[in-house]
Amino acid sequence: MSSLQLNALHITHYKNLSSAEYRFDKPIHCFVGNNGKGKTNTLDAIYHLAMGRSYFSSINAHTIQHNKDFMRIEGHFVRGDNNERIACQLKREASKVFIRNGKKYNRLSEHIGLLPTVMISPADVDLINEGSQTRRSFIDRLIGQADKVYLQQLIQYQKVLQQRNALLKQMGRYAQNAFDTLSIYNEQLVQLGTPIHKARTDYLAAFEPLFQKRYATISKGSESVALVYESQLKDDDFSTLIQAAANVDLQAQFTTVGIHKDDLAFQIDGYPIKKFGSQGQRKSFLIALKLAQFDMLKESTLVTPLLLLDDIFDKLDEQRVAEIINLVHESSFGQLFITDTHPERTAAVIKQTEQPFELHHL
Repeated sequence: MSSLQLNALHITHYKNLSSAEYRFDKPIHCFVGNNGKGKTNTLDAIYHLAMGRSYFSSINAHTIQHNKDFMRIEGHFVRGDNNERIACQLKREASKVFIRNGKKYNRLSEHIGLLPTVMISPADVDLINEGSQTRRSFIDRLIGQADKVYLQQLIQYQKVLQQRNALLKQMGRYAQNAFDTLSIYNEQLVQLGTPIHKARTDYLAAFEPLFQKRYATISKGSESVALVYESQLKDDDFSTLIQAAANVDLQAQFTTVGIHKDDLAFQIDGYPIKKFGSQGQRKSFLIALKLAQFDMLKESTLVTPLLLLDDIFDKLDEQRVAEIINLVHESSFGQLFITDTHPERTAAVIKQTEQPFELHHL
């Protein structure tokens, strides 16, 4: 088991941060200051270097400060015995460039998994409130950090899916005479989608007990929770499904079946937490979900991830804060980054960990 540590961070024109430079030599680092000072964006810069994208936006241009033409972030990491210097730079109307130890990546997917990282943020409520795409993305980031084969299969699946959908739109009213044209795409989707479905099934089966254990600790066992993987491939093989959906797909002009329709149902005592969970239960659910993600990533990558806590103490009651603090008491804990608007509150809570920490005032 190796550890991951961020030793230095350099930021230029990232969102509302004109420039910033940090040195990190403690287990716990807290960014404190009033709202709008860039605390969350500093955490997001760390996440961006680890995951190749912003936690809060999939649009690259949104990471560049207004009225600037470019952004650049650089981090100096230590993973086990290896030093990793990672840089990301982006110019408007240009492709993002990721550089590892002075060498540009050919594909950004090559970087995913090098720096396992978990973010806990108030924005995580979207996992409950938004559509299935948000939850699929959670699953894919969880597995993709640990499984390169899965990540490449997923990328290829999305490319073939786009090509098939484009063909369906082009076929229009002549579609009835062109079934054979789709056969190559059908075969490719089946070849890629079937192992993706199996990987999701197996990974979530291992993930759920970790999640339930975390939730039980937070809630003191007051209710039961479950994650239900919903997929069209559960009861039918993909080849049968996609052939049976041919006419429907041609009329709809897009692919109506496949692993791109998968979802993850969140349940509490057997009911959807979105409809029946209280605000406190939802918070506990999401915290447990992310702490289980931390546990699973550590287990599957053999690297202790970075843990980023955005505005966490302002959104949680003392019981939930205590569970997170318990995490840093464990010998398995790695490096922790926190944002808060109240330096005194942050210092008081972190002192309970008996770990060295540093406050960074923004």
